[in-house]
Amino acid sequence: MKTRLFKVVGGLAALALVAAGCAGEDADGGGQDGEYRVLVLGGVSAEGVLADNASTSVLSAKAGVELVNESGGIDGREVVLEVVDDQADPTVAVTKLREAIAKDKPDLVLNSGPSTVADATLPILKQNNILSFNIGPTESSADPEAFPLNFDLSASAQNQLDAFPAYFEEKGYAKVGILHGSSSYGEVYGAAAEETFKAAGVDVVANEEYDVAALDMTAQLEAIRSQGPDALVLDAYGAPLGYVLKGVEKLGWDIPIIGNTSVAATGLISTEPPSGVLGTPAVENLVMQVYKSTAHDPAATEVNDLVARMKAIDEIKATLIVAYNNDALALVQAAADEAGSTDPQELAEALIDPDVLGEARTAIIDTYRFTDESHAANPAPEEFAFIAPGPLKDGQFQ
Repeated sequence: MKTRLFKVVGGLAALALVAAGCAGEDADGGGQDGEYRVLVLGGVSAEGVLADNASTSVLSAKAGVELVNESGGIDGREVVLEVVDDQADPTVAVTKLREAIAKDKPDLVLNSGPSTVADATLPILKQNNILSFNIGPTESSADPEAFPLNFDLSASAQNQLDAFPAYFEEKGYAKVGILHGSSSYGEVYGAAAEETFKAAGVDVVANEEYDVAALDMTAQLEAIRSQGPDALVLDAYGAPLGYVLKGVEKLGWDIPIIGNTSVAATGLISTEPPSGVLGTPAVENLVMQVYKSTAHDPAATEVNDLVARMKAIDEIKATLIVAYNNDALALVQAAADEAGSTDPQELAEALIDPDVLGEARTAIIDTYRFTDESHAANPAPEEFAFIAPGPLKDGQFQ
C-alpha cells in the first residue's frame, strides 16, 4: 500500500487565513475563503449507460474529495465540490462551464466523458488557466503543447494493446485474428493492434472490420476463421458484441476470444439471461481485458477503500473503469504537497515528477506516468488483467 507523507504544520489555521486573503486578491484563481474549488462535469441526466457512467464518475470525485479532506486538504485548503450536469452534450457543457467560471472560477475541473465534451471544453479551460483532468481522451488532449494544464486519466488504446503480447506468450498464441468496429475508435484500435502484435513477433493472419450498425458479423468471422488463428482479438461495445458472439455460435467456431476493455464495459456480458449472456455457451471461450482494479481482490487495499467510500455515498452503477476522478484528487494533493502551492502551473510541473506520481494514493491506476512530452496516463502493462466474464458488484467483476 502506498503511503503519503502528511504535513504537520503549526498554526495551520492562521496560514489558511493568509492563503484565503491572497486567493481573494488573485484574479487568476478561485478558492476564496481558503477553499479549493473543484467542478466536475457529468451527464447525470443523460440516458442509459451514459447516465450510469456519469453517475459513477461523479461519485468517484465525491469519494476523492472525502479522501483528501480527511488528510489535510490540498495544500491546507479544504476541497469543495460542485457537480454540473452537462447532459453528456458538448454544447450544454460549454454553456455551463462558462457560467461557472464567470460566477466563481474553479481551481480544478474534472469531466466524466464522452470525448466530445472534452473537445469542446478544453479550449475554454486553457483560456482561463484552469488545471483539468479528462477521462475522455481526444487527439490532442494529452499534448502538453496544446493543453499544458490538462492531464488524461484513462488509458489509450496503445496502452491497452501493450499488455497483449505477454498474454499471447503465456497462452501460446502464435497466430491471431483481429475483429474491430467501424467507429473511429475501432479503426484506430484495429490498426494499432496489428502493428503492435506484429512488432512483438505475433502473426496477424486477418484484420477485419464490421459495420457497428450491422446486425450480422458472420461474413467477417468466417473470413478470419478461414486463416486458422489461435485466438480472436475482439473490439466491440454494446449491441455489436451480442451479434459477434451470436455469429461465433452460428459458425460453431471453437476459438479463444480476447475482448478489449470495450467488451468489458458492455453490460451484456455481466448480466444473466434473458437480458444478458453471462453463464451461457456464448461466453465460454471469452476473456476480457480489464484494469486489475475492476476485478475484485480482497488484498487490494486502496481499491477496496475507494469502493467503501463510494458505497457510503451512493450506489455504484457502472464499473470502476470510469472512477478515475478519485485518482485526480489524490494526484493533485500529492502535487500540491510537492509544490507547496495550488498554482496551476506549479501543480502541472509537479505532476510530471515520478516521485510525486508514485506517492499519490491512487486506486484505479496504481501509478500514472505523465511526462513533459505526454500528459497521457500511460499505465504499465502490469496494470491490466485478462479475466473471464462475471457478475458485477459494486463496480467490480467478481
